[in-house]
Amino acid sequence: MNITFEVIGYVAGLCTAFALMPQSIKTIKTKNVEGLSLPTFIIFISGLLLWTVYGWYLGSVQMMIFNVLSLSSALPILYMIIKYKK
Repeated sequence: MNITFEVIGYVAGLCTAFALMPQSIKTIKTKNVEGLSLPTFIIFISGLLLWTVYGWYLGSVQMMIFNVLSLSSALPILYMIIKYKK
């Protein structure tokens, strides 16, 4: 496989894995979940879990790592939505 595309894959994985980190930090600091949708995060986290399982099935370490990292940003937001949603 071409190393350029491997690097592109890792950079893309890092971007998507850490995309929710700013939202997660902001939500934890402010405890403001007003504009966040519970169904959206449930569906999103379900998808991440399924991608992780699929990555395991394929033996794709890259797929598993980046989906687990994405979960680490999404799960705190889900927790905060459940805890603070009015």
